[in-house]
Amino acid sequence: MSRRASMRAGLVLLVPLLLFVLLAYGIPFFGVVEWSVTEPSFGFTQYVRLTQDPLVLAVFVRTFRICAVVTVCSVVGAYAISYLWVRGTPLQRNLAEFCILVPFWISVLTRAFGWLALLSNRGLINTWLQSIGFISEPLALVRNEFGVIVGMTHFLLPYAVFPIASAMRQLDDRVLMAARGLGAKRTRVFWTVFVPMTASGVLGAALIVFVFALGFFVTPAILGGGRSVMVAELVYLRMFQSIDWGLGAAISVALLLIVGALASLLFRFLKPAGFMR
Repeated sequence: MSRRASMRAGLVLLVPLLLFVLLAYGIPFFGVVEWSVTEPSFGFTQYVRLTQDPLVLAVFVRTFRICAVVTVCSVVGAYAISYLWVRGTPLQRNLAEFCILVPFWISVLTRAFGWLALLSNRGLINTWLQSIGFISEPLALVRNEFGVIVGMTHFLLPYAVFPIASAMRQLDDRVLMAARGLGAKRTRVFWTVFVPMTASGVLGAALIVFVFALGFFVTPAILGGGRSVMVAELVYLRMFQSIDWGLGAAISVALLLIVGALASLLFRFLKPAGFMR
């Protein structure tokens, strides 16, 4: 009886949260779905446009390409930082933890403008390279895909650290010692034992970063300068500048379905990794 009572109490506590989610997310989402099939007339015309419009398809391809590059860069950087955080010396652990936590204290808007100040034609990097005579003209480091990738990677890298570090902490050191005892060198132990045994954390980190990257708006808008438009920015342009609510809503629904599918994969990989029990 006590177990049933605790379950009922848990359900009662969940009701306000479920109502909040329904009011804050569910109702607006159904409104967007309604726009996608009623603007400007009833039907699935906007979804047909979504699959046939070259501009929309190009933006989706660009978005997936940028997200893929950002995911690879973030996971590689996060793996190195996680390794130092989990298995480094006390000084290395403190420095790694500092590098992980500090970015969370800075807003995404501040970071984007900070990278703009660094990467612009008159920014610190180009000015310094020109002052030492390394380049004669400024490098195109911003208002393109490169600037977007740099800014997004900087923002998302800390999120990739936690699942990777969790997988590393669950690794039994006796397995590594056994491999060393059999005569394997440190490099071989790392690539043939350590990396495969932390692959679940890498997959979880990759999915987290990719899902987050799909909905980025501020960073691509500032660092892309309108030349590297991603899906979220395209939705904004269709809704508030072109007044094409139907197509903008259809793009939003399609993006949400993609994120939902990726989130289901995320939960599937996080369970074996031990993050969800």
